[in-house]
Amino acid sequence: MIDWLNDIVSLFYPNRCMLCELPLVRCERFICLFCHCNLPQTNYHIHKANPARDLFAGFTQVNEVAAYLFFEKEGATQKLLHSLKYYGNKELAFYLGQTAAIAYKKEGFCASVDTIVPIPLHPNKKKRRGYNQSEWIGKGFAAVYGCEMETKRISRVTDTKTQTRKSIYDRHVNVEKVFNISEPAFFVGKHILLIDDVITTGATVSACIEAFLPIPDVKISIFSLSIAREY
Repeated sequence: MIDWLNDIVSLFYPNRCMLCELPLVRCERFICLFCHCNLPQTNYHIHKANPARDLFAGFTQVNEVAAYLFFEKEGATQKLLHSLKYYGNKELAFYLGQTAAIAYKKEGFCASVDTIVPIPLHPNKKKRRGYNQSEWIGKGFAAVYGCEMETKRISRVTDTKTQTRKSIYDRHVNVEKVFNISEPAFFVGKHILLIDDVITTGATVSACIEAFLPIPDVKISIFSLSIAREY
């Protein structure tokens, strides 16, 4: 009965693709199949030459690195990110994380991961935004990988200014020592998957990695929903 009513409602108020604005069919969510197939996927994680991995080459603890989509101004990825980042679209964040995870798990990405750790927001920024988009991307990933997600033992202790117009050097200085781990023993010997929404220079993720460096036998992998095209 519910499906029948939904079908009637959709005739008059159809859900539309966020990218092309054509009506979605029953099996589609947020993005139509055509637009989904044309998303600018990087496929960095399956190539030996991985520009995303190169950003973290100085960390021996870093294992695998993946960036799902290329980010370009005015492009499809920017439109999706703006919806989940500035308009509180939690369901979209979960869906994109889940969609990427389904594909990546089949390809063997991070098969040994123990714990998913979304890059935390400072409480002030989280309050202003309403939620942490990386956390909901992580929830989508965790639902597919069947592993725990940790958000309480790591925090962002400094409310840094926006990175948008900063140089590469200034981006790294801006996020120095902004993360704190309250129970390091919890992460000893674990394979952690850090989750972020977008990587530009890698400064924020690098700062988060540095917080884990004193922990013995920790292994770190990285998944970002998107990455700047130049990388």
